Amino acid sequence: MSEHMARGVLHIHSAPAALCPHVEWAVGSVVDSRIDIRWEPQAASPGTFRAELTWRGRQGVGATLASTLRGLSHLRFEITEDPSPGCDGSRWSHTPELGIFHATTDSHGNIMISEDRIRYAYEMGAGDPSVVYQELSLALGEAWDDELEPFRHAAEGAPVRWLHQVG
Repeated sequence: MSEHMARGVLHIHSAPAALCPHVEWAVGSVVDSRIDIRWEPQAASPGTFRAELTWRGRQGVGATLASTLRGLSHLRFEITEDPSPGCDGSRWSHTPELGIFHATTDSHGNIMISEDRIRYAYEMGAGDPSVVYQELSLALGEAWDDELEPFRHAAEGAPVRWLHQVG
């Protein structure tokens, strides 16, 4: 049985200089290859660095990267894994203040909210529409988007490197 392959992007939005070698080691351990990340200064947070890496590997590499990197404090990142045969896409966002957020995405990168999550929002907000709004905002990861948006804009036009998983 052949293993399905996936691809995605790792956006490291900000990492303190001392953390950069640890990020390289962590990412290299997931893709089973030594990597040298091209770090760029992060204009949105002076004294920190940013990088973008496009990856290819087995399905689930995005989740493994997110689990590995979330343990590194003071790191802001996002990871996408494109849909592949038998799997929806995913997006993980992480900030030191908010922790990790995960969402299922469609082929265009839009967040898909499940029927159960929408029903939960309705039930929690029975009689109070602001609660429905809060629950849907949480399901969409709006707090993570708000916090990461300045870092995304600071990275526009930056170079991207390709990573390929070994084995």
